[in-house]
Amino acid sequence: MERIQKIIAARGLCSRRTAEALIEAGRVTCNGKRCVLGDVADAAQDEILVDGKPLPSPGEYVYLMLHKPRGYVTTLSDEKGRKNAAQLVSECGQRVYPVGRLDMDSEGLLLFTNDGEFANMLMHPRHRVDKVYQVQVDGFTEAGLEKLKRPVTLDGYRIQPPQVLLLRQENGGRAQLQITIHEGRNRQVRRMCAMAAMQVRRLVRVAEGNVRLGDLPLGKWRYLTAHEVNSLRNR
Repeated sequence: MERIQKIIAARGLCSRRTAEALIEAGRVTCNGKRCVLGDVADAAQDEILVDGKPLPSPGEYVYLMLHKPRGYVTTLSDEKGRKNAAQLVSECGQRVYPVGRLDMDSEGLLLFTNDGEFANMLMHPRHRVDKVYQVQVDGFTEAGLEKLKRPVTLDGYRIQPPQVLLLRQENGGRAQLQITIHEGRNRQVRRMCAMAAMQVRRLVRVAEGNVRLGDLPLGKWRYLTAHEVNSLRNR
């Protein structure tokens, strides 16, 4: 027996947090009875419906990475009708979901999967999955660099101290940094730079855990290797 939100997430329908919201909204039933948070079920025996529809059948899990271009959102539904990164991986043959977020103005490595438990594990801060970004900034100063290295509070949450390397400094206060964070707060790197009086010109995620963007072309995707999946899972 497992909690119903865990079963829904494991079938790849949505994240566990979204599944909890669906339950709270009264949109989930088990054997004809409306579910509440805390309910458990047997995924093999019980009939679980979301909005009156059965869960996707358990199938082969898919793990892939996309080189997301600028101009694509990662939310699966967007009220403004903007381009969605999921459209770029639609040919994988499975309904997959982005692991975490990468804002519309950013580019680089974005993981997708239909394995809800795997996605939840990667997104939980306690697993400390490193996310590495190369960031071009204006307004660079040595004082700003030191401030950027300190822990700050975002959305009431005290983030871990980031790892910051100065890769290149140019004239006019322009520089390229490598920033490694462990959380995934909304627009975290951009907000951290702003607090250090630096403006982000370009932001590219180049690694997550041991998975590297490498030479994957912009807008293209590939499946993760078994080694890459295991390296992310066995942290």
